[in-house]
Amino acid sequence: MSSSKESTVRTLTVALLVCLVCSVFVAGAAVALKPVQVENRLLDKQRSILAIAGLGEADMSAQAVKALFAERIKARVVDLQNGRFTDAHDAARFDPLKAAKDPALSDALAGAQDIASIKRRERYSTVYLVEQDGQLQTLIMPVRGYGLWSTLYGFMALKGDLNTVVGLGFYQHGETPGLGGEVDNPKWKALWHGKTLFDSHGQLAVQIIKGSVDPQASNAQHQVDGLAGATLTSKGVDNLLRFWLGENGFGSFLANLHKGEA
Repeated sequence: MSSSKESTVRTLTVALLVCLVCSVFVAGAAVALKPVQVENRLLDKQRSILAIAGLGEADMSAQAVKALFAERIKARVVDLQNGRFTDAHDAARFDPLKAAKDPALSDALAGAQDIASIKRRERYSTVYLVEQDGQLQTLIMPVRGYGLWSTLYGFMALKGDLNTVVGLGFYQHGETPGLGGEVDNPKWKALWHGKTLFDSHGQLAVQIIKGSVDPQASNAQHQVDGLAGATLTSKGVDNLLRFWLGENGFGSFLANLHKGEA
């Protein structure tokens, strides 16, 4: 009996030591790899911004992405409360998504305010500018909102007129492949190029419709085909755009920038 107990104790002791050693290795690997993971996330973000702006090639190397981003893209922080640029935060370091989780840097959204279903909106965000000879060529804004199964994170790029769409794309989501996941389909993303956001009265008019756009319709320039079999994802994208292009998002900033008062 005593020998059996000693054997059990030894077995448990060895198992415990193995678990401890493995835990140390796993924790050490996680710490060691964190800088690499952070670097890769930044690289993916920069690649997405360049792609939405129509700059560079999809198969660019990491070094080429970094060089092109540094050369062509200028990051600025926007105060979403007054719709103007601010130096309150360093654009190179500020993380709007992290700020959205901080009650000191964000506001809770409720009811009709939260049409994008994001719960909290950061008070400051980062936009990206492509300029030439001091003139704005392209403005890239971060957008996010809930689809069917997940929050979609992406960017929308506008021409210097702040009305014509250059591109829309999402770099992270969990929508159903082949259905809501078709937001990644190059054919669907291409439908956004050249569409206009606002009508002749300055009212937000862009929308995703059910089915296909009739090119002869008077408002066809504001409409994009819905995703087949993914009504709720289409609605989610429509809602997130209405939020971020409206008064609780970048609406006042776009108006101020258009007037040269941002």
